[in-house]
Amino acid sequence: MDDRFENRAENIADQERKIQAEIDAKAPAGGESKEEGAVQAGARKYPEPPFPEQHQRKPGDEAALDPAPMYDAPFWKGSGKLEGMAAIITGADSGIGRAVAVLFAREGCDIAICHLDEEGDAGDTKAAVEAEGRRAIVLKGDAADPAFSEAAVKATLDAFGRLDVVVPNAAFQEHVEALEDLTLEHFDRTLKTNLYGYFNLVKAAVPHLKPGGSIVMTGSVTGIMGNDNLLDYSMTKGGIHAFARSLGTHLAPRGIRVNVVAPGPVWTPLNPADQPAEKVAKFGSQTVMKRPAQPEEIAPAFVFLASPQCSSYITGEILPIIGGYGGG
Repeated sequence: MDDRFENRAENIADQERKIQAEIDAKAPAGGESKEEGAVQAGARKYPEPPFPEQHQRKPGDEAALDPAPMYDAPFWKGSGKLEGMAAIITGADSGIGRAVAVLFAREGCDIAICHLDEEGDAGDTKAAVEAEGRRAIVLKGDAADPAFSEAAVKATLDAFGRLDVVVPNAAFQEHVEALEDLTLEHFDRTLKTNLYGYFNLVKAAVPHLKPGGSIVMTGSVTGIMGNDNLLDYSMTKGGIHAFARSLGTHLAPRGIRVNVVAPGPVWTPLNPADQPAEKVAKFGSQTVMKRPAQPEEIAPAFVFLASPQCSSYITGEILPIIGGYGGG
């Protein structure tokens, strides 16, 4: 071998060691990384872990969450992006669904609030929508039941005389530590709520949507990245993404757009009603921003994708809102 290659290799190795030595000299003692708080880049300060340890019985109660989820976005000024429209939102009693309902109302939209059995939370969402000067109805039922979706769409049309925006959002999620613990009953419930529920609502609603109407589904980062303890949930969220992309193409000739918002961790009742209390205390800390999103940080994306003023040329897209890439 030519000595020139060997000499160059040795010189490069010396250069690499020099670069390493310079970085090592700047590292904190013991090799520990500098501790930093959560990223605060919003219109107001948001809570960050550790949270109080807490666990809830499903489907979860927003009124019992500590700290209370921030959903009302007081800094958001409505500008008629959904003026005169009507929307149906499943899982609108709390979490992302509630925040979306409030911002839709602030943009001029009447809201049909669908929920499972959380009457108190649903009543709070109804009051919040009405405080924005819009009409609201509350509909209790199982999203996995096609008859409920048909009835809910009919009730929306009867109440408001129209339907413009459909938001399939209700979800079931439960972590399991081992595949063997994922029972058929558990797997079936996840698919029924998260896939059948979306299909049922869309199928019932589409015949009543006119050109300019839209469907905005709630996906998840788990449908993009996967999750080792949410095998069934991740499967359904990936299915939702594929469904929306296909449905967007299918409905484009009718002037109906279909898109997905795919959040990372969000501070809603879904997670304290899923994970052990000690894990809830650290919820969201693994993201780049070192905290979960608050519902009001996710809802503006739904407004953007629902409004024909904002996104008339967008369909079949999945919009991740996950607090950055590269977290632990």
